[in-house]
Amino acid sequence: MSMYGRDPWGGPLEINTADSATDDERSRNLQDLDRAALSRPLDETQQSWLLGPGEQKKKKYVDLGCIIVSRKIFVWTVGTILVSAFLAGFITLIVKTVPRHHRSHAPPDNYTLALHKALMFFNAQRSGPLPKHNNVSWRGNSGMRDGLSDNSVNKNLVGGFYDAGDAIKFNFPASFAMTMLSWSVIEYSAKYEAAGELNHAKEVIKWGCDYLLKTFNSSADTIDKIYAQVGEGDTSKGPTPNDHYCWVRPEDIDYPRKVYECHGCSDLAAEMAAALAAASIVFKDTKTYSHKLLHGSKTLFKYAREQRGRYSAGGTDPSLFYNSTSYWDEFLWGGAWLYYATGNSSFLQLATTRGLAKHAGAFWGGPDYGVLTWDNKLAGVQVLLSRLRLFLSPGYPYEDMLGTFHNQTNIIMCSYLPVFTSFNRTKGGLIQLNHGRPQPLQYVVNAAFLATLYSDYLEAADTPGWYCGPNFYSTEVLRDFAKTQIDYILGKNPRKMSYVVGFGNHYPKHVHHRGASIPKGRIRYNCKGGWKWRDSPRPNPNTLVGAMVAGPDKHDGFHDVRSNYNYTEPTLAGNAGLVAALVALSGEKSGIDKNTIFSAVPPMFPTPPPPPAPWKP
Repeated sequence: MSMYGRDPWGGPLEINTADSATDDERSRNLQDLDRAALSRPLDETQQSWLLGPGEQKKKKYVDLGCIIVSRKIFVWTVGTILVSAFLAGFITLIVKTVPRHHRSHAPPDNYTLALHKALMFFNAQRSGPLPKHNNVSWRGNSGMRDGLSDNSVNKNLVGGFYDAGDAIKFNFPASFAMTMLSWSVIEYSAKYEAAGELNHAKEVIKWGCDYLLKTFNSSADTIDKIYAQVGEGDTSKGPTPNDHYCWVRPEDIDYPRKVYECHGCSDLAAEMAAALAAASIVFKDTKTYSHKLLHGSKTLFKYAREQRGRYSAGGTDPSLFYNSTSYWDEFLWGGAWLYYATGNSSFLQLATTRGLAKHAGAFWGGPDYGVLTWDNKLAGVQVLLSRLRLFLSPGYPYEDMLGTFHNQTNIIMCSYLPVFTSFNRTKGGLIQLNHGRPQPLQYVVNAAFLATLYSDYLEAADTPGWYCGPNFYSTEVLRDFAKTQIDYILGKNPRKMSYVVGFGNHYPKHVHHRGASIPKGRIRYNCKGGWKWRDSPRPNPNTLVGAMVAGPDKHDGFHDVRSNYNYTEPTLAGNAGLVAALVALSGEKSGIDKNTIFSAVPPMFPTPPPPPAPWKP
């Protein structure tokens, strides 16, 4: 008999009642099978299943739950893991506790070491309220009434830099110094960064440019005067207290300080324009400040072009110390920098005007051709605009004059080489760019900077060298020239003397400098009271770190005498050239920043030349 039910999966479910009757028989058969299985001997694994935990410990196997392993293998495995962990921890402890011996980096080269010091000179020359991080312990706030103590001016002219060993603030050489520093930062910002001096250099530039902005109405589009100088140095009028007659610390000056105005000063205005334009590129990422600098630069250049005249004409005080011979070179210099800062082609048209170049002496030659100074910037213009031709090659209508400047730059570089006789050299190897006249080093450092820079330009343009007549010279020859000159200044000379104060062990100790020669203390010396320090044979009580003194004579001779400024006085312009040359030579690699100077320059699409005149039979 069978019964049917509904299978939940769709089919009939059959239940056989006959099968259910045999359940007891099936149970008895299973019991017989179990007894048969138990009568058979068990292997070790099967026995372990039946043993309790206590009994298993006595056996050779370990039950890990999911697997059963040999006790010997288990012990060896666990022991190996523990020993390995111990050794790894011990080795890690040793590595962390034993001092590490990193492969030391090469020590800074002499140029980098000297760069640190050369920039410190500018800290020592600051006028006005000093920043907390000035790091010159013997200097303090000074010149806090500049411009206000002259009743005819009554304008705040506090700040800026003292020019040299006195407390006069000359705009003309100070502007040139700021232009040179900005140029070096634009080209070699990576090297400044590597030396840890980029922020320092930019602080120096800003300090100088902030003061220049005070010396004219920088917010206006049109001006009619510039405050060209604060302080006076002419002692021919008798024992009247001024910045040369008196020997006092700047902090102790108590006499009124005269301010010189100029109303027709194209040279000064164009140089100031160059300084502010170059600085606007340095600070291009600080938009507001860069725009302020650039606006001031345009205002100054417009004034320079419209109100012609030399700032030092007429035998004024500036003419006695920083006499400008012409303003044509400043027109080229200011125009070139304004072109780079703005990208406005009108400035490039001006800077490449053949007539201006002719007036500036580009085609004259002469004994001072190729010598970059605070007075004559022609060599700087020639190198600066050669850069434009090498990298952008704007073509017509600029190519004619740019090509001329490029060829002239090659000639200048040839004149620096010892195989040519354009300039004499001392027996010790110092090039005589000022033909044996005093204070030679300021000219040497500028030439070293131009030579290194032009060498880097050529390398960046994948040009291995240049021609001097039929002879080809590699870029390395220019770097060697620069190195030999700077090495001379740093101590490789017949006197084994470094002409940078604080560099090396043997350097001038009687620097012509009021602040460095008078002890800082409670005693304030009046105008003539400080003369005893001027005339003292003792070394300066304060070290004017980084100051490059005027230098040796044409026979490599040097007199470390405080009263002789032709040997021992440093200047802003001289130190700016030194800083530029040092940073260019510093580090293990050469190389410039090709693009930053072109940030504002639009893409170049050369204008096609005019068609030829129609043919006439």
